[in-house]
Amino acid sequence: MTITEALRNAAQRIERRDAEVLLGDLLHGNRAFLVARGQDGLDPAILERFESWVARRAGGEPVAYITGTREFYGREFRVDPAVLIPRPETEHLIEQALARLPRPNGPENRARPRVLDLGTGSGAIAITLALERPPCQVTACDVSRAALIVAATNAERLGARVEFIESDWYAALNGHTFDLIVSNPPYVAAHDSHLSQGDLRFEPPGALTDRSADGLASIRKIAEGARKHLAPGGWLLFEHGYDQASAARDILLKAGFEHLICEKDLAGIPRVSGGRLG
Repeated sequence: MTITEALRNAAQRIERRDAEVLLGDLLHGNRAFLVARGQDGLDPAILERFESWVARRAGGEPVAYITGTREFYGREFRVDPAVLIPRPETEHLIEQALARLPRPNGPENRARPRVLDLGTGSGAIAITLALERPPCQVTACDVSRAALIVAATNAERLGARVEFIESDWYAALNGHTFDLIVSNPPYVAAHDSHLSQGDLRFEPPGALTDRSADGLASIRKIAEGARKHLAPGGWLLFEHGYDQASAARDILLKAGFEHLICEKDLAGIPRVSGGRLG
């Protein structure tokens, strides 16, 4: 069977774009490669594996879990069902964080700015910040030991210096302060119907929802605890749902934050909120 024929057959069961990603991963080529080599015959072992992957995708399993990778901020991260799959909209959190990180030896007089990523999952946020701003001291926490193993593997593969700590939010961070705290916490409301639809069915529930009625319990904990762990003038930034911007602002105000921000993603959806202390 040729590449073109295999893709045509797969497209009867799954989205063609998904089929191209799956076969491209097996052949180590992109869409242009698949088109250019469309009449090439497939090795039987590759075809068998591709067909098994198509069956998994037809059953609803996310493409990223099937291939074991997902691109984020131009880098390839390993993922598995222990971690949330990095989303493009979270790259907006990276942009906002980079814009507010103290410059080494700048007016804030931070030779090595200290950064904390809460609920790191695959490590995508922490590792990206560490690689984009090498002078920073980056700490990443997660309550899931399995997630931390994935994150540490990604850090080693990508050459990022990150300290990983098993911690339920700030629980293991007594006495530690940071210039920037970032988080993509669980924020889906407990009874949101999306939790039983699409890719979300396969992702770790604890990374999606904290089981609160409004989905904001984790954001409240993060904002309230940040006062003890932010250096003077430090920023807290977090991702939230499309309809939670107003509630996020109220939470920040109640926690004593100033200079509040709410930034939209490329789709024009309010996605990142935060504030500054002092």
